[in-house]
Amino acid sequence: MAFNYNGSKAGATQPMAEINTTPLVDVMLVLLVIFIITAPLFNQAVPVDLPRVDASRIDERPHVIQVAVDAGGKVFVDGSEVAPESLGLRLQSAAAGKPEREMHLRADRGTRYERVTEVMAAAQGVGINRIAFVTEAAKENK
Repeated sequence: MAFNYNGSKAGATQPMAEINTTPLVDVMLVLLVIFIITAPLFNQAVPVDLPRVDASRIDERPHVIQVAVDAGGKVFVDGSEVAPESLGLRLQSAAAGKPEREMHLRADRGTRYERVTEVMAAAQGVGINRIAFVTEAAKENK
């Protein structure tokens, strides 16, 4: 226990109420330096000679079906016009045999929303659940 002299008569000394933090700071700085020096050593992995094979990487991309709807409501699947009654059959034949399929939908700005939802419903009816809307970047006004 530490004592200090406060100028009073003998025998009236009191213990210090403050904690000396200087040794604590010194120890923490030494530990910090040790961790800074040893931290890069933890990243080294055990060297392992891995086997080599000639297998190629399987890279299956989803089959993309391009669908466009013009301002008049006409639907084009992969560039050819499709009648509204046969849209479901055309999408089903385009997606047949392909487990990963996706539809990119390009709709004209003047197309009625009802027509776009009909095309989306037909795609969902044949099992195409991934639909992407293709847009153009907005022109910046300078």
